[in-house]
Amino acid sequence: MNTRNDKFSHSMEEIPPSGIRKFFEMLIGHDDVISLSVGEPDFPTPWCMREEAFYHIEKGHTSYTGNRGLPELREEICKYMERYGCFYNPETEILVTVGASEGVDASLRAILNPGDEILVCQPCYVNYEPLARLCNVNVIPIDTSVNGYYPTAEQIEKAITPKTKALMICSPNNPTGTMIPGKELEKIARVVINHQIWCISDEIYCELAYEGGEHVSIGSFPGMKDYSIILNGFSKSFAMTGWRIGYIAAPAELISLCTKLHGYNAICAPIFSQYAATEGLRNGWKDVEKMRISYQQRRNLMVKAFNDMGLPVPEPKGAFYMFPDITSTGLTSEEFATQLFQKHNVAVVPGSVFGLGGEGHIRVCYATAVEKIKIALERIEEFVNELRNSK
Repeated sequence: MNTRNDKFSHSMEEIPPSGIRKFFEMLIGHDDVISLSVGEPDFPTPWCMREEAFYHIEKGHTSYTGNRGLPELREEICKYMERYGCFYNPETEILVTVGASEGVDASLRAILNPGDEILVCQPCYVNYEPLARLCNVNVIPIDTSVNGYYPTAEQIEKAITPKTKALMICSPNNPTGTMIPGKELEKIARVVINHQIWCISDEIYCELAYEGGEHVSIGSFPGMKDYSIILNGFSKSFAMTGWRIGYIAAPAELISLCTKLHGYNAICAPIFSQYAATEGLRNGWKDVEKMRISYQQRRNLMVKAFNDMGLPVPEPKGAFYMFPDITSTGLTSEEFATQLFQKHNVAVVPGSVFGLGGEGHIRVCYATAVEKIKIALERIEEFVNELRNSK
């Protein structure tokens, strides 16, 4: 038996397990539980994309691709990004990754040195901070809850020090569904350029923007291409979570470094996923719009229900999450989520796992069938009433 005290990486031992996956694992073996916890579309991948993948599998196209991904996919990605005023070279400025999560990891490793600081706007997706800490840097959280759950240029300016290397943003946001207004994003771009720091922008939910929200990419502002690392993918907009296909758009020098790492730890994204994604960018947009409209209808249903039951929630502008305030119940977010699961068979995620500004909230996902949402809302209301009547 290995009895060394240092047999494992100290950095890995210090990182807590994912708070989202904890509640996902709790669902196993509980078919009677309604899950509003996992951010996964309940739609199938559009048929045209599945058909394209079937075709290439039947033809035996199951080899590696080049590290950077299929040329035709990178070309379609660049055409797509032009919609948002971003212009990239498919040969040198795009890397196809194994999901957007690999893009987060590769980007952080490519730009950070031990002792650097990275500003992370919170609450945020749970993998940003742990992956940054594995680079032996100082993570400086920016609490966006004080400003309606989006960061301001003023907040960012105040947090920057000589050690600041990068800023991490996500719009539309997971877990809140908020979006950074275009005017504020332009101010943030000026701060980034003035201080010559990187801005890693997770835009995975950009196609899921609703009434009152319009996606603006930070890479579209003058001078920002040199400082922007745009992360995106197909999991959310095209319902391709299990296909594991994403991409990084960034300056050529950074893409070269990310490709080096990608070549060592992943080699390439699955070839059939790349063919399917290419077809989706060409012909899958009607399906994306159908999903977006359905999510908006479900959002409207849930916003009204939570506000009516006294758990206030601002109307999300994008993604498929909302962040109800549960402080009136007297429970912590962890207690609320655990008891709701145990007593009423509804799974949500405690807001505390998303960092600063998350405690006192729960994240609920409305990428679930409407009938299940209605039943879940009834159970949540019953639970909340029980808590209030017991006081």
